[in-house]
Amino acid sequence: MKNLLISSFFLFYSVLLSAQTNSPQVSTDGSLTVTANVTYTSPYYYAVWIKGTTGTFLRTITMFGNNASYYNDLAHWNSESGRNKVNATTGATKSSAMVNNVSTWNGKDQANSAIVADGTYTVSIEMSSESYGTNSKYITTTFTKGPTAVTLNPTNVSPITGVSIKWQPVNTGIDNIELSTLYSIYPNPAISSVYVNGPDIQSVDVFTLEGKRIFSSNQQKLNIAALKKGTYMLSINTGKGNVSKKLIKN
Repeated sequence: MKNLLISSFFLFYSVLLSAQTNSPQVSTDGSLTVTANVTYTSPYYYAVWIKGTTGTFLRTITMFGNNASYYNDLAHWNSESGRNKVNATTGATKSSAMVNNVSTWNGKDQANSAIVADGTYTVSIEMSSESYGTNSKYITTTFTKGPTAVTLNPTNVSPITGVSIKWQPVNTGIDNIELSTLYSIYPNPAISSVYVNGPDIQSVDVFTLEGKRIFSSNQQKLNIAALKKGTYMLSINTGKGNVSKKLIKN
């Protein structure tokens, strides 16, 4: 009888362990928005990147700097990324202050082909100049990628100020579907203007399908005349949560 109980216990434990091991990973769709100011007026380099749940480099999302001989000055980015800029937003060395500079990540891997698993990820921001050299200015923090929206405001490291890190999941589930029915956009497709209708609208963000934020507005009438033809995502920020809607620009 004792041996039977022991065998039953180990059988139950093995089944439980197997179920946990084989359970599918959850990969919530969404977008990360990193906003920061840089109050520096001489030429400087600037990078924003993501590390995965194991602490290893995942993807650079922004890198401004056009002379590789100075990449060593971005000591953390240079070391952790190996200067990898695949599918990042890149540009020339900055020569003036940046206000509300926005970097976005669509929650996908470096190849931009698959949404990564939920978990704890690291966001890092770094800037340097000829004056700073490898004594760069560096901010790093973690956030939880998952079905819950996250907003973080890390401590400033001058001249990097006003940092905001927001993870916004795409709405899923019955409650969010019910919330979505309260909001509409029209006309859709649209040519020059689109109206966002619904209760307690606080702001509207317009994103590309790749997760890059194009602009934000606190108005319910959006001027989209300057947008190229194509499909976009509207994130409607309300007092009850966020609602995503597809918009077709003709």
